[in-house]
Amino acid sequence: MTASDFQRSREFYRQALAPLGYGLLMEVPASVTGGADVAGFGEPPKPDFWVISGQPNHPPVHIAFRAATRAMVDAFHQAAITAGGRDNGGPGIRPHYHQNYYGAFVLDPDGHNIEAVCHQA
Repeated sequence: MTASDFQRSREFYRQALAPLGYGLLMEVPASVTGGADVAGFGEPPKPDFWVISGQPNHPPVHIAFRAATRAMVDAFHQAAITAGGRDNGGPGIRPHYHQNYYGAFVLDPDGHNIEAVCHQA
């Protein structure tokens, strides 16, 4: 995902994804990549979600992260709001997806819809 303010987005995702077990695992500056700052997040040992400096995606994208428990979804939502995200649907059951779909939605600094979802009862 490309972010208009790399430092702000990196910090947002560092805080918002921590309750899901994701951490900042790799960072490569523009001086090394030849054009963009890059931050890789994930569960150790390998990143699987990347934030890149530059012109943000338009239209904004929707990215969902799987959470093992509903408590993790709640913690993600709180952490993301605390980190400067905007509420786009608080934690709760979304029965129109399926009976155990428990999700929360937050808009990141560039307006992308970031979700944490638990599929367990």
